Amino acid sequence: MPSVLSASQIREAFLKFFEERGHRRVASSSLVPQNDPTLLFSVAGMVQFKDVFTGREKRDYTRATSSQKCVRAGGKQNDLDNVGFTARHHTFFEMLGNFSFGDYFKSEAIAYAWEFVTKTLGLTKDRLAVTVFNGERGIPWDEEAFELWAKQGVSRDRIYKLGYKDNFWAAGDTGPCGPCSEIHYHQGDDLPCAEVAAGRPCQGVACDCDRWLEIWNLVFMQFERKEADGPLTPLPRPSIDTGAGLERIASVVQGKRSNYDTDLFQSILARVSELVGKPYTQEGGASMRVVADHSRAAAFLIADGVQPSNEGRGYVLRRIMRRAIRHGSLLGLDELFYFKVVDRVLELMGDAYPELRENRTFILEVTKHEEESFRRTLDRGMKLIDESVAKLKQAGETKMSGADVYYLHGTYGFPWDLTEIILRERGIQADIEGFWTEIEKEAQKNKFGGTGDKQVGAVYQKLLEKLGPTEFLGYEGVGHEGEGSVRAIIKDGAEVPQASAGDEVELVMDRTPFYGESGGQQGDTGRVVGHGGKAKAQVQDAQRPVSGLIVHQVKVTEGTFKVGDMVQASVDGERRSSIRANHSATHLLHKALKMVLGEHVKQAGSVVAPDYLRFDFSHFSPLTPEQQDQVEDLVNGWVRENTEAQTRVMGLEDAKKSGAVAMFGEKYGETVRVVTVHPQSTELCGGTHVRRSGDIGLFKLVSESGVASGVRRVTAVTGTGALQYVRETERELKKAAELLKTSPKDLVKRVESAQKRIKDLERKVEEVAVKAQAGSSKDLLEQARDINGMKVLATRMDPADPNVFRGLADQLRDRIKSGVIVIGGEKDGKVVLLVAATKDVVARGIHAGNLLKEMAKEVNGRGGGKPDLAQGGGEDPSRIPAAFDKFYELVKGTSLS
Repeated sequence: MPSVLSASQIREAFLKFFEERGHRRVASSSLVPQNDPTLLFSVAGMVQFKDVFTGREKRDYTRATSSQKCVRAGGKQNDLDNVGFTARHHTFFEMLGNFSFGDYFKSEAIAYAWEFVTKTLGLTKDRLAVTVFNGERGIPWDEEAFELWAKQGVSRDRIYKLGYKDNFWAAGDTGPCGPCSEIHYHQGDDLPCAEVAAGRPCQGVACDCDRWLEIWNLVFMQFERKEADGPLTPLPRPSIDTGAGLERIASVVQGKRSNYDTDLFQSILARVSELVGKPYTQEGGASMRVVADHSRAAAFLIADGVQPSNEGRGYVLRRIMRRAIRHGSLLGLDELFYFKVVDRVLELMGDAYPELRENRTFILEVTKHEEESFRRTLDRGMKLIDESVAKLKQAGETKMSGADVYYLHGTYGFPWDLTEIILRERGIQADIEGFWTEIEKEAQKNKFGGTGDKQVGAVYQKLLEKLGPTEFLGYEGVGHEGEGSVRAIIKDGAEVPQASAGDEVELVMDRTPFYGESGGQQGDTGRVVGHGGKAKAQVQDAQRPVSGLIVHQVKVTEGTFKVGDMVQASVDGERRSSIRANHSATHLLHKALKMVLGEHVKQAGSVVAPDYLRFDFSHFSPLTPEQQDQVEDLVNGWVRENTEAQTRVMGLEDAKKSGAVAMFGEKYGETVRVVTVHPQSTELCGGTHVRRSGDIGLFKLVSESGVASGVRRVTAVTGTGALQYVRETERELKKAAELLKTSPKDLVKRVESAQKRIKDLERKVEEVAVKAQAGSSKDLLEQARDINGMKVLATRMDPADPNVFRGLADQLRDRIKSGVIVIGGEKDGKVVLLVAATKDVVARGIHAGNLLKEMAKEVNGRGGGKPDLAQGGGEDPSRIPAAFDKFYELVKGTSLS
């Protein structure tokens, strides 16, 4: 081995070491855990093996090794605040792992770890120490591990006993867990230690300082916690889960005291330094470290399908990216820079993680788009923060209200923690508790009956373990009919022995032609018949609550079904055919979008129903009519070619090598189906498809819209659905032409002419309204109050019209000479408010935008604007008088110069 190993060499040495000892090399899973609502991101190497540890999933190997992508930047596993300011905290990191699923246990795991660390890596034994579980919460201390380490030659005075907090591990509130044993490396007693600075001795391996650095964690998986804070249940087979952070091991092997000084980061930091035009230094480079670290997290999260948004995983990514962009601004980077740093990450890590290079265009587009978006609001938001800080300091206050923090968050996209940091730099606190109160209020307003992630019911997991997977018959031939045995009946979440007429239950059969909803394709409907036609049930839906198990939601209409009955199952063939056509069309649509818009297009979700298809994809601007035509022409051209569709079953890696497109969000097994609807389109897919591309019939786009930042949505119809859509559109077109007394051909000209006439009439109505109000403006001014030496007026006008308000406000300002005016009113159940101030009172401290912002809160709304003119609105017209009272109160309390 070379004297100093690179991080890539360490990664490969680790994986090869365990491969040579019978472990299967397994690729890193996605950063987005599949079917696991307990975790925001993959936080450890064992996450993809959770169901294997618990026995719910079986694989054809009992030993595995991997280098797992991990992110800790949200929820309980959150290191974001420390990133850039310590030597070892990161949002993204790689976890080297070796795993045993009921194969070897403590003895071999400890021997492997010690051999790799001391022999393969060549770390000095004198600088190593280990820890074992001391026993706590009714769990005995790990004497076995203690003796096994001693057997490896570790001095007993270098084996430390630590408690539950340090030496008991779990990935989340629930799941497999167990006592652990760690290897620590001594970096030196010259490193700073808070305990020593306080006059107390360093706590050694238990201390939070960096004198002793944990580099290896062996988890002895012995238990499962099925409920948060619930009891521990022994696992069916004790297993091993190792976690060894590549960044930390690289720093030790390369003789560095900071992870940022290793080759994992130096190239990225060099790129930041080049852009900034200043050298990187450990002492003064916190902002550079933030940018470097966050560029890695962004690259990998986007590659795994996460996009910046205002909720969930997307919000965590947005926080990471915007934190990096702001630190770039602190470094003087005022032009777009972040995508250039991210591109260096793609170059550096693309060999180890091919998905980075495969999605390079998409990753850079998302990064560039987010920076452009944030920079548009950053300057404005900073000005607002500065104004707020000035007012707070002028009033002698030291805390910004939670409502104001929320306003910055909701209106300008400022993550709350970024606002908190900026305020802290200016000596002001942020009321974060109040901010979360505002978030909760907003959540209650928008509350709905569903949830984003749902945990799979235990009954289905148990059935899968007991019965095994359901055999799907729908791929063979037409696949509309088949015979199967009823293996289980579920009612109200529990197994029952039978179901009779009138019962609504779930049937599980050993084999079925019904497709269970997955991959966006809706489940089949149809019927089940038993006992020679004496028992009948309507199948209303088919679902896959857990991978491999198809559950039929049925209503029994005649007779009785019992567990063990043989039944005939029949799918609604016409409905299935329509679904197949729409599903195959989504594949062709995906390819057409890539060809027309670019390779950055990635599927972001889909719905395949019998009457339509919906396809979400990554793109940053609306499709032009010309682009929509191009997409339609490509798909319909492939349909007319009527090529035979092909389906192949092969290994996952072979499928990817063949060029088959894998969909984000899908969990694939070792063996996959590869569907080629047309030579232009080959994708991994478990759904049902047409036999020939011509079976799709006509393809017609129905709508195109945006659903999130960087995500577009199209809906389309095929076959008879497309024909029906065209006919309905023609009928509506003819009806509209008849109403306007013209032909469909001349309809657009007639509509344009009518619109022009309407606008002219509206303008004349506005002019009349303004003149009418102008005539009474003298009377209105008589209602003005004298406050602080200026005229102040609040008046109501219904129905509200912003254009009329502005015209009247200009006339009132001209007549009032010196003062501030509010005009409010109701239109269609909404509040319209306008504040106007003369130039002289603005110079004395009146700010129309600030006045409106506070008034809008009274009517459950928001608004803002310039110092002399501002407009906004709200939801509660009954509160308009309260808003006027607030206006007078604010003006009276304003300190004028």
